Amino acid sequence: MTADTVGGVWTYAIDLARALSDQGFEIALATMGGPASPRQRSDAQQSAILGVFESSFRLPWMDEPWRDVAEGKRWLLELCSHVSPDIVHVNDPVYASNGYDAPTVAVGHSCVLSWWQAVWNVPAPSSWQRYRSAMTKGLASADAVIAPSQSMLDSLRRYYGVERGQVIPNGRDSTQLTPGNKEEIVFAAGRVWDPAKNLMALDGIADGLPWSVYVAGEQRHPHREGGVEVSHIQLLGCLTAEDVADWLARASIYAFPARYEPFGLSVLEAALAGCALVLSDIPTLREQWDGKAVFVELDDPATLRLAIHSLIQEPDLRQMLAMRARRHALTLTSRRMASAYSGVYTKVLAGRRMMHEEVTCAS
Repeated sequence: MTADTVGGVWTYAIDLARALSDQGFEIALATMGGPASPRQRSDAQQSAILGVFESSFRLPWMDEPWRDVAEGKRWLLELCSHVSPDIVHVNDPVYASNGYDAPTVAVGHSCVLSWWQAVWNVPAPSSWQRYRSAMTKGLASADAVIAPSQSMLDSLRRYYGVERGQVIPNGRDSTQLTPGNKEEIVFAAGRVWDPAKNLMALDGIADGLPWSVYVAGEQRHPHREGGVEVSHIQLLGCLTAEDVADWLARASIYAFPARYEPFGLSVLEAALAGCALVLSDIPTLREQWDGKAVFVELDDPATLRLAIHSLIQEPDLRQMLAMRARRHALTLTSRRMASAYSGVYTKVLAGRRMMHEEVTCAS
């Protein structure tokens, strides 16, 4: 299983690997995107029975990635010859077009083309044509295509011609994500510099709210100079998973005005921790949290501020929404996610065996 070290896919991969291990699978984890942190390395070693194989290859959505992508493909083939896996599970579809001997499952967690359309409201420029081609080839090569939401699967169909696919919602290990003594806190988490997360919208509406607004996450783009400047929110910087869990346990409201979010793992974590949710009204978030959150239109500061202010002023509504969200979140477990993937693995293995038997009979 591949995993990148620079985003939410890491959390997904670790939770899935652990849950699959509990079901009897043996995982070899191949990390990409940059050096793993000591904590990431420790988590991976506890989850990957067959070993952790680290690399720093750039991912396809990064600047000038294609030499690294080519080297990464060769590296993955070498790993496969060493490990001899029954299944190759890639968490970036570009790596599915590698001619593996084993069946390949490709998961489309997000993509540049849908990101660009959602964030800038225009198609991605022609400079991303090579990316489009690589994604299309990878998705077409996979024995199974998975997306974490129906909206993301629709995007894979729209931009890359995917004709088949399955939705498996992300799950989360809720062991460390439980409600605490709630305080008068509005909290948000994500890449602060990323216009897709749109967390800077909170800075424009935080002034005058009865409660303080705290935001955790990277403030500087990893490949560009400069950072964000804020006036009214409290920036916490990059926090450990334990620190984020602590803030979620204490926060009464979780605000997430994203322009683009293919699933919303941080929203799931906030719901598990008993936060009332204020979310942007985009298809992916509506898909999971309809009836369990307050939704606001994109780029509507007045409505965003009103939604948060209303929840601050109405504790009964706040608690009811938090309870509804948590009840739903508790169904999105890593065990349930692993069982769904186990079914996919079984199906593609059976399909590959049937194909092999047909070829043998024909010969």
